Amino acid sequence: MSSRKTSGSKKVSMEDAKKAGGKKYREKVQKVLEEYSKLPDEAKHQSHLYYGYGKGKTTAAMGLAFRALGAGMSVAIVEFDKGQDQAKEHYFERRIFLKLKELGYPVEIYSSGCERMNEDGTFRFKNADEDFEEAKRALAIVRDLIKNGKQNILVLDEFVAAANYHLIEEKDVFEILDLYDKNRRFELIMTGHKLFEGLEERVDLITENRKVKHYFDKGIQARKGIEY
Repeated sequence: MSSRKTSGSKKVSMEDAKKAGGKKYREKVQKVLEEYSKLPDEAKHQSHLYYGYGKGKTTAAMGLAFRALGAGMSVAIVEFDKGQDQAKEHYFERRIFLKLKELGYPVEIYSSGCERMNEDGTFRFKNADEDFEEAKRALAIVRDLIKNGKQNILVLDEFVAAANYHLIEEKDVFEILDLYDKNRRFELIMTGHKLFEGLEERVDLITENRKVKHYFDKGIQARKGIEY
């Protein structure tokens, strides 16, 4: 049962409800709002990292991108290690973003990587030379967007994961964060699987997606529209 205090069954007017919460609480919130409004624009923009071995990292990042578009913001998305055979589609959120772009929404999506799915349905884990070249290409796109892009939101999907699995180096992640700190005119969103030394201190918001239970463990495989 929730420990949240409520007024029980007592009904109050909307005007009285707005006044509830106590004078000190209202003053505290008003002070926070006032102080935030005084910050320079570059101090208002923050970096996010959604990481872990639980389901939902890309879902969270893409959901934030959809929300931003709905709020009238512009979005750029760079996907690391999510390339594919052109005759296939493994990441169906791309279809929606491309359709939104056709409809005039300010969104750009840049995919990098080589096909990971083998013809027999298994997954290719070993990195080939082409995988490293694609990761370098994605890094170049990110650098250009940070320095020259007009986006309000920049999503780097599987960016930290690319370092986790050695497609790029950890120093590349820090280089991008250094570049962002010099160009904080937009919100930066990243996803990955695990933290590495020094990363926690460099990111403003970190949310861990921890697996408590997963149906993969009982043989339910990745499903179209649910996992990809």
